[in-house]
This record gives sequence, C-alpha cells and structure tokens, in this order.
Amino acid sequence: MAANDSTSSLQIELVAADRVVWSGQAREVIARTVEGDLGVLAGHAPLLSVLVPGVVEIHPLEGEDVVRAAVGEGFLSVADDHVSILSEDAFLASEIDAAAVKSELEAATAAEDADAVLRAEAKLRLVDKAS
Repeated sequence: MAANDSTSSLQIELVAADRVVWSGQAREVIARTVEGDLGVLAGHAPLLSVLVPGVVEIHPLEGEDVVRAAVGEGFLSVADDHVSILSEDAFLASEIDAAAVKSELEAATAAEDADAVLRAEAKLRLVDKAS
C-alpha cells in the first residue's frame, strides 16, 4: 500500500466513561493489552483487544509532544486507521496529583484490591515519566 495522507496517520479517540480525554491525529499509539504491549501504526489490521491498567502513549504528528495517559480496564479498537481507546478511567499526565495517587495506592493495598492497585500504579508510572 502506498503511503499517502489518508494512510500515514491515525485518528485517535481516547475516551473515559464521562468524557473524551484526547482526540486527534497521530502517527502511532502504544497501549498495554491482555496479550502484551501493542503498537499501532497507519495501515494496521482491524482488531479489538482488552486493555489492562497501564500507560497509553500517543505519538502525534511531527512537532507535537507525546501524549501519555493512565487508563484502567477497557477496550482498544482499530479499524480503517481509526483507533478507539475506551476505558472507565483515563487521565492525562497533567491531570494526576501524585500525592493523591499515593494515598489511593495505600488504600487499595490495605483493602487488598488488586485492580485498584494496578490502576494507581499506572498513574504513578505516568507521573514518573512526566517528571
């Protein structure tokens, strides 16, 4: 397939339960799924995969900074150079308060809530990458 404007970029939609977290054109997206880390470039085969708590990286078109977001469980869908990332919880790095997340992690650990621990750890990884 020859590269042209329609195949050299992806339309990305990162959506939480209550809002669109990020939407735009990108050259690549990387997300963690139950099968492992997955990178998507233009021309990727259609797929539907289950997200696990982690950090999603969106590499916008030239000249823009990488967008990083912490996501909880959800789904990643790819079709016709359109990527939808749907998660109950999704937060951009700029939206995360490290102190609040550390308290969240302590509470989840004390409650032995493994899913909440994974979500909090993903947020902390995101904060660490941003600093």
